[in-house]
Amino acid sequence: MASGIPSLNSVMSRLHAKQLRLLIAIEESGSLLGAADKVGLTQPGASKALRELESTLQVDLFERTNRGLIPTEAGHCALRFARLIQSDINQLRFELDAIASGVGGHLAIGTIMGAVPLLSDALSNVLARQPHMSVEIIEDTSETLLGMIERGQIHAAICRSSVSRTPEVYDSLFIKQESLSVIASVRHPAMGAKAVQLQDLQDSRWLVYRARMPMRRLLEREFQEAGLHFPSHLVETTSALATVTMLGRNNDLVALVSDDIATYFSRNGLVGVIDLTLQSRSEPYELVLRKGAPRSAALGLLVDALCGHENDWTPK
Repeated sequence: MASGIPSLNSVMSRLHAKQLRLLIAIEESGSLLGAADKVGLTQPGASKALRELESTLQVDLFERTNRGLIPTEAGHCALRFARLIQSDINQLRFELDAIASGVGGHLAIGTIMGAVPLLSDALSNVLARQPHMSVEIIEDTSETLLGMIERGQIHAAICRSSVSRTPEVYDSLFIKQESLSVIASVRHPAMGAKAVQLQDLQDSRWLVYRARMPMRRLLEREFQEAGLHFPSHLVETTSALATVTMLGRNNDLVALVSDDIATYFSRNGLVGVIDLTLQSRSEPYELVLRKGAPRSAALGLLVDALCGHENDWTPK
Protein backbone atom coordinates (compact mmCIF):
# COMPACT_ATOMS: atom_id res chain seq x y z
CA MET A 1 0.00 0.00 0.00
CA ALA A 2 1.36 3.42 -0.93
CA SER A 3 2.34 5.41 2.10
CA GLY A 4 0.92 8.89 2.61
CA ILE A 5 -0.15 11.35 5.29
CA PRO A 6 -3.93 11.33 5.67
CA SER A 7 -5.61 14.48 6.90
CA LEU A 8 -6.77 14.68 10.50
CA ASN A 9 -10.38 15.15 9.38
CA SER A 10 -10.14 12.03 7.23
CA VAL A 11 -8.77 9.93 10.09
CA MET A 12 -11.24 11.26 12.68
CA SER A 13 -14.25 10.68 10.43
CA ARG A 14 -13.27 7.12 9.47
CA LEU A 15 -11.52 5.76 12.58
CA HIS A 16 -13.57 3.55 14.92
CA ALA A 17 -12.78 2.30 18.43
CA LYS A 18 -13.43 -1.32 17.40
CA GLN A 19 -10.70 -1.01 14.76
CA LEU A 20 -8.20 -0.03 17.46
CA ARG A 21 -9.34 -2.92 19.66
CA LEU A 22 -8.90 -5.23 16.66
CA LEU A 23 -5.41 -3.85 16.03
CA ILE A 24 -4.31 -4.68 19.58
CA ALA A 25 -6.03 -8.07 19.49
CA ILE A 26 -4.23 -9.06 16.27
CA GLU A 27 -0.84 -8.42 17.86
CA GLU A 28 -1.83 -10.32 21.00
CA SER A 29 -3.21 -13.37 19.17
CA GLY A 30 -1.04 -13.31 16.05
CA SER A 31 -3.97 -14.23 13.83
CA LEU A 32 -7.04 -12.57 12.38
CA LEU A 33 -9.27 -15.43 13.51
CA GLY A 34 -8.13 -15.20 17.13
CA ALA A 35 -8.43 -11.41 17.09
CA ALA A 36 -11.92 -11.55 15.57
CA ASP A 37 -13.07 -13.80 18.41
CA LYS A 38 -11.63 -11.40 21.01
CA VAL A 39 -13.49 -8.36 19.69
CA GLY A 40 -16.72 -10.13 18.74
CA LEU A 41 -16.41 -10.05 14.94
CA THR A 42 -16.60 -12.72 12.28
CA GLN A 43 -13.36 -13.39 10.41
CA PRO A 44 -14.68 -11.68 7.25
CA GLY A 45 -15.81 -8.75 9.41
CA ALA A 46 -12.39 -8.51 11.05
CA SER A 47 -10.64 -8.70 7.67
CA LYS A 48 -12.85 -5.88 6.36
CA ALA A 49 -12.21 -3.76 9.49
CA LEU A 50 -8.43 -4.19 9.13
CA ARG A 51 -8.53 -3.24 5.43
CA GLU A 52 -10.58 -0.14 6.29
CA LEU A 53 -8.11 0.84 9.03
CA GLU A 54 -5.13 0.44 6.71
CA SER A 55 -6.99 2.44 4.07
CA THR A 56 -7.72 5.19 6.59
CA LEU A 57 -4.08 5.40 7.72
CA GLN A 58 -2.75 4.75 4.19
CA VAL A 59 -0.17 2.21 5.35
CA ASP A 60 0.17 -1.56 5.69
CA LEU A 61 -0.01 -2.38 9.39
CA PHE A 62 0.77 -6.11 9.24
CA GLU A 63 2.83 -8.41 7.09
CA ARG A 64 0.94 -11.55 6.08
CA THR A 65 3.22 -14.56 6.67
CA ASN A 66 2.81 -18.32 7.16
CA ARG A 67 3.43 -17.62 10.86
CA GLY A 68 0.48 -15.25 11.03
CA LEU A 69 0.20 -11.47 10.98
CA ILE A 70 3.43 -9.67 11.95
CA PRO A 71 3.31 -5.90 12.66
CA THR A 72 5.21 -3.71 10.22
CA GLU A 73 7.18 -0.70 11.45
CA ALA A 74 4.07 1.39 10.80
CA GLY A 75 2.03 -1.26 12.60
CA HIS A 76 4.18 -1.00 15.73
CA CYS A 77 3.71 2.79 15.65
CA ALA A 78 -0.07 2.45 15.25
CA LEU A 79 -0.20 -0.14 18.05
CA ARG A 80 1.61 2.20 20.44
CA PHE A 81 -0.90 4.97 19.82
CA ALA A 82 -3.84 2.55 19.90
CA ARG A 83 -2.81 1.55 23.42
CA LEU A 84 -2.43 5.18 24.45
CA ILE A 85 -5.91 5.98 23.13
CA GLN A 86 -7.30 2.94 24.94
CA SER A 87 -5.56 4.00 28.15
CA ASP A 88 -6.86 7.58 27.87
CA ILE A 89 -10.41 6.33 27.30
CA ASN A 90 -10.04 4.10 30.35
CA GLN A 91 -8.87 7.13 32.33
CA LEU A 92 -11.91 9.01 31.05
CA ARG A 93 -14.08 6.26 32.57
CA PHE A 94 -12.38 6.67 35.94
CA GLU A 95 -12.68 10.46 35.86
CA LEU A 96 -16.36 10.39 34.89
CA ASP A 97 -17.09 7.82 37.59
CA ALA A 98 -15.31 10.02 40.13
CA ILE A 99 -17.40 13.03 39.07
CA ALA A 100 -20.63 11.04 39.18
CA SER A 101 -19.96 9.50 42.59
CA GLY A 102 -18.37 12.56 44.18
CA VAL A 103 -15.12 10.75 45.08
CA GLY A 104 -11.60 11.90 44.52
CA GLY A 105 -10.62 10.14 41.30
CA HIS A 106 -7.86 7.65 40.54
CA LEU A 107 -4.08 8.03 40.37
CA ALA A 108 -1.60 5.41 39.10
CA ILE A 109 1.91 6.49 40.04
CA GLY A 110 5.31 4.83 39.69
CA THR A 111 8.46 5.29 41.73
CA ILE A 112 12.05 4.12 41.84
CA MET A 113 13.16 2.49 45.07
CA GLY A 114 14.97 5.49 46.52
CA ALA A 115 11.94 7.76 46.23
CA VAL A 116 9.47 5.44 47.98
CA PRO A 117 9.52 7.36 51.30
CA LEU A 118 9.22 10.68 49.43
CA LEU A 119 6.22 9.45 47.44
CA SER A 120 4.65 7.89 50.53
CA ASP A 121 4.78 11.21 52.38
CA ALA A 122 3.30 13.07 49.39
CA LEU A 123 0.51 10.56 48.86
CA SER A 124 -0.36 10.61 52.56
CA ASN A 125 -0.79 14.39 52.21
CA VAL A 126 -2.97 13.94 49.11
CA LEU A 127 -5.15 11.24 50.71
CA ALA A 128 -5.69 13.43 53.76
CA ARG A 129 -7.12 16.09 51.39
CA GLN A 130 -8.98 13.60 49.18
CA PRO A 131 -9.85 10.57 51.37
CA HIS A 132 -11.97 8.94 48.64
CA MET A 133 -9.22 8.91 46.02
CA SER A 134 -7.95 5.51 44.84
CA VAL A 135 -4.20 5.15 44.31
CA GLU A 136 -2.06 2.53 42.57
CA ILE A 137 1.71 2.51 43.33
CA ILE A 138 4.25 0.69 41.14
CA GLU A 139 7.90 0.40 42.23
CA ASP A 140 10.41 -0.40 39.49
CA THR A 141 13.41 0.96 37.60
CA SER A 142 13.31 4.28 35.72
CA GLU A 143 13.58 2.41 32.41
CA THR A 144 10.54 0.23 33.15
CA LEU A 145 8.49 3.10 34.56
CA LEU A 146 9.16 5.30 31.52
CA GLY A 147 7.88 2.50 29.30
CA MET A 148 4.72 2.26 31.40
CA ILE A 149 4.22 6.03 31.10
CA GLU A 150 4.60 5.89 27.32
CA ARG A 151 2.08 3.03 27.09
CA GLY A 152 -0.37 4.92 29.29
CA GLN A 153 -0.27 2.32 32.08
CA ILE A 154 0.57 4.89 34.75
CA HIS A 155 -0.06 8.63 34.91
CA ALA A 156 3.42 9.64 36.07
CA ALA A 157 6.45 8.41 37.98
CA ILE A 158 9.17 9.69 40.26
CA CYS A 159 12.20 8.52 38.31
CA ARG A 160 14.85 9.82 35.88
CA SER A 161 14.08 10.61 32.25
CA SER A 162 17.81 10.62 31.42
CA VAL A 163 17.85 6.80 31.10
CA SER A 164 15.57 7.00 28.06
CA ARG A 165 16.94 7.22 24.52
CA THR A 166 14.07 9.62 23.75
CA PRO A 167 13.71 11.88 26.81
CA GLU A 168 12.00 14.50 24.62
CA VAL A 169 8.75 12.46 24.62
CA TYR A 170 8.28 13.20 28.34
CA ASP A 171 7.57 16.25 30.45
CA SER A 172 9.55 16.30 33.68
CA LEU A 173 9.46 18.37 36.83
CA PHE A 174 12.45 18.67 39.18
CA ILE A 175 11.54 17.35 42.63
CA LYS A 176 14.75 17.28 44.70
CA GLN A 177 18.40 16.28 44.66
CA GLU A 178 19.05 12.72 45.78
CA SER A 179 21.71 12.13 48.41
CA LEU A 180 23.07 8.67 49.16
CA SER A 181 24.14 6.53 52.09
CA VAL A 182 25.75 3.13 52.56
CA ILE A 183 23.72 0.89 54.84
CA ALA A 184 24.33 -2.53 56.39
CA SER A 185 23.25 -4.79 59.19
CA VAL A 186 23.74 -3.23 62.61
CA ARG A 187 26.15 -6.15 63.19
CA HIS A 188 28.39 -5.29 60.22
CA PRO A 189 32.08 -4.93 61.30
CA ALA A 190 32.26 -1.32 60.01
CA MET A 191 29.15 -0.18 61.87
CA GLY A 192 30.02 2.46 64.45
CA ALA A 193 33.48 3.13 63.02
CA LYS A 194 34.37 6.75 62.16
CA ALA A 195 35.38 8.03 58.71
CA VAL A 196 35.12 4.67 56.98
CA GLN A 197 36.92 4.51 53.61
CA LEU A 198 35.71 2.65 50.54
CA GLN A 199 38.65 0.26 50.70
CA ASP A 200 37.45 -0.77 54.16
CA LEU A 201 34.32 -2.21 52.48
CA GLN A 202 35.99 -3.85 49.47
CA ASP A 203 35.80 -7.30 51.08
CA SER A 204 32.11 -6.88 51.89
CA ARG A 205 29.53 -8.26 49.49
CA TRP A 206 27.67 -5.38 47.83
CA LEU A 207 23.94 -5.36 47.17
CA VAL A 208 23.41 -3.18 44.10
CA TYR A 209 21.12 -2.18 41.26
CA ARG A 210 21.65 -4.06 38.02
CA ALA A 211 24.13 -2.74 35.44
CA ARG A 212 23.41 0.50 33.52
CA MET A 213 21.28 1.99 36.31
CA PRO A 214 22.44 5.47 37.50
CA MET A 215 23.14 4.45 41.11
CA ARG A 216 25.11 1.40 39.95
CA ARG A 217 27.20 3.59 37.63
CA LEU A 218 27.83 6.03 40.47
CA LEU A 219 29.11 3.25 42.73
CA GLU A 220 31.35 1.88 39.95
CA ARG A 221 32.78 5.39 39.49
CA GLU A 222 33.50 5.66 43.24
CA PHE A 223 35.52 2.44 43.13
CA GLN A 224 37.35 3.51 39.97
CA GLU A 225 38.30 6.92 41.36
CA ALA A 226 39.51 5.27 44.57
CA GLY A 227 41.76 3.01 42.50
CA LEU A 228 39.86 -0.11 43.60
CA HIS A 229 38.45 -3.03 41.65
CA PHE A 230 34.67 -3.08 41.57
CA PRO A 231 33.38 -6.19 43.43
CA SER A 232 32.46 -9.07 41.14
CA HIS A 233 30.32 -11.15 43.52
CA LEU A 234 27.23 -9.00 43.78
CA VAL A 235 23.62 -9.32 44.86
CA GLU A 236 21.36 -7.35 42.47
CA THR A 237 17.87 -6.09 43.23
CA THR A 238 15.58 -3.09 42.68
CA SER A 239 13.43 -3.80 45.76
CA ALA A 240 13.73 -1.88 49.02
CA LEU A 241 12.17 -4.78 50.93
CA ALA A 242 14.60 -7.29 49.42
CA THR A 243 17.50 -4.95 50.24
CA VAL A 244 16.61 -4.58 53.91
CA THR A 245 15.69 -8.24 54.33
CA MET A 246 19.00 -9.40 52.84
CA LEU A 247 20.97 -6.95 54.98
CA GLY A 248 19.19 -8.17 58.09
CA ARG A 249 20.17 -11.77 57.36
CA ASN A 250 23.76 -11.20 56.17
CA ASN A 251 26.23 -9.31 58.34
CA ASP A 252 28.78 -8.90 55.53
CA LEU A 253 26.39 -7.24 53.03
CA VAL A 254 26.39 -3.49 52.33
CA ALA A 255 24.13 -1.48 50.02
CA LEU A 256 24.09 1.97 48.47
CA VAL A 257 20.63 3.58 48.83
CA SER A 258 19.04 7.01 49.00
CA ASP A 259 19.24 8.92 52.27
CA ASP A 260 15.42 8.72 52.47
CA ILE A 261 15.54 4.91 52.43
CA ALA A 262 18.49 4.83 54.84
CA THR A 263 16.80 7.20 57.30
CA TYR A 264 13.47 5.37 57.25
CA PHE A 265 14.88 1.91 57.90
CA SER A 266 17.62 2.97 60.32
CA ARG A 267 15.11 4.87 62.47
CA ASN A 268 13.14 1.65 62.76
CA GLY A 269 16.25 -0.28 63.79
CA LEU A 270 16.29 -2.50 60.69
CA VAL A 271 19.70 -1.38 59.42
CA GLY A 272 22.49 1.01 60.31
CA VAL A 273 24.22 3.73 58.29
CA ILE A 274 27.97 3.40 57.75
CA ASP A 275 30.02 6.59 58.18
CA LEU A 276 31.27 6.70 54.57
CA THR A 277 31.37 9.95 52.57
CA LEU A 278 30.82 9.52 48.82
CA GLN A 279 32.46 11.89 46.35
CA SER A 280 29.95 11.48 43.50
CA ARG A 281 26.57 13.18 43.24
CA SER A 282 23.47 11.32 42.20
CA GLU A 283 20.99 12.54 39.60
CA PRO A 284 17.95 14.40 40.96
CA TYR A 285 14.46 12.96 41.25
CA GLU A 286 11.97 14.06 38.61
CA LEU A 287 8.22 13.65 38.34
CA VAL A 288 7.84 12.42 34.77
CA LEU A 289 4.76 12.04 32.56
CA ARG A 290 4.03 11.62 28.88
CA LYS A 291 4.31 14.87 26.93
CA GLY A 292 0.84 16.16 26.09
CA ALA A 293 -0.92 13.77 28.48
CA PRO A 294 -3.90 15.22 30.39
CA ARG A 295 -3.09 16.55 33.87
CA SER A 296 -5.86 15.34 36.16
CA ALA A 297 -6.87 17.05 39.37
CA ALA A 298 -5.46 14.08 41.28
CA LEU A 299 -2.06 14.53 39.62
CA GLY A 300 -2.20 18.25 40.41
CA LEU A 301 -2.65 17.44 44.10
CA LEU A 302 0.40 15.17 43.99
CA VAL A 303 2.52 17.86 42.34
CA ASP A 304 1.42 20.30 45.02
CA ALA A 305 2.34 17.81 47.77
CA LEU A 306 5.75 17.03 46.25
CA CYS A 307 6.76 20.61 45.53
CA GLY A 308 5.07 22.37 48.43
CA HIS A 309 3.43 24.86 46.04
CA GLU A 310 1.37 25.01 42.88
CA ASN A 311 3.34 24.28 39.70
CA ASP A 312 2.41 24.89 36.07
CA TRP A 313 4.40 21.92 34.80
CA THR A 314 6.75 24.01 32.72
CA PRO A 315 9.14 21.45 31.16
CA LYS A 316 12.84 21.63 32.00
